[in-house]
Amino acid sequence: MAVKLPFPSKGGEGAGVLGEPIRFILNWGRRYSLWVFNFGLACCAIEFIAASMSRHDFIRLGVIPFAHSPRQSDLMVVSGTVTDKMAPAIKRLYDQMPEPKYVISFGACSNSGGPYWDSYCVTKGVDQIIPVDVYVPGCPPRPEALLYGITELQRKIGDEPLGRRSAASLRAPLRRRDG
Repeated sequence: MAVKLPFPSKGGEGAGVLGEPIRFILNWGRRYSLWVFNFGLACCAIEFIAASMSRHDFIRLGVIPFAHSPRQSDLMVVSGTVTDKMAPAIKRLYDQMPEPKYVISFGACSNSGGPYWDSYCVTKGVDQIIPVDVYVPGCPPRPEALLYGITELQRKIGDEPLGRRSAASLRAPLRRRDG
């Protein structure tokens, strides 16, 4: 007689009997304890702060704001216009984050350059520098949009396979910058 588990089994009869509950518990812990490193560059950073205040309170979602350094954070939120001069700093801070690490691109400027997309010194999106897990559109996006982006990231984390680099399996390949 087979025992029916509340966790979906992948790979046939009996596969995942031990793996799926462990994957579920590990992913549950990761998705509800995200330490955030905010890389705020412009007006979208103000909306990030608004999302952390009592009216929207993203702490109730398991997001702990304002990690003291990138080495203590799981999630980087990039908000504002990314310039070519700031790009190496973003890359360096991303590389300092421990695995698994996640990135939310918050606002039109960090998504694609925003209204400054045709400027000679503006990077055409933070995904040109580092891999992005969730894009939150808007100029500036409302705090509710960030809350939705966080819940989408938490959904992705909950679906991650066990034993692989968590966010890498969900990302599209990076585009290379010219020059």
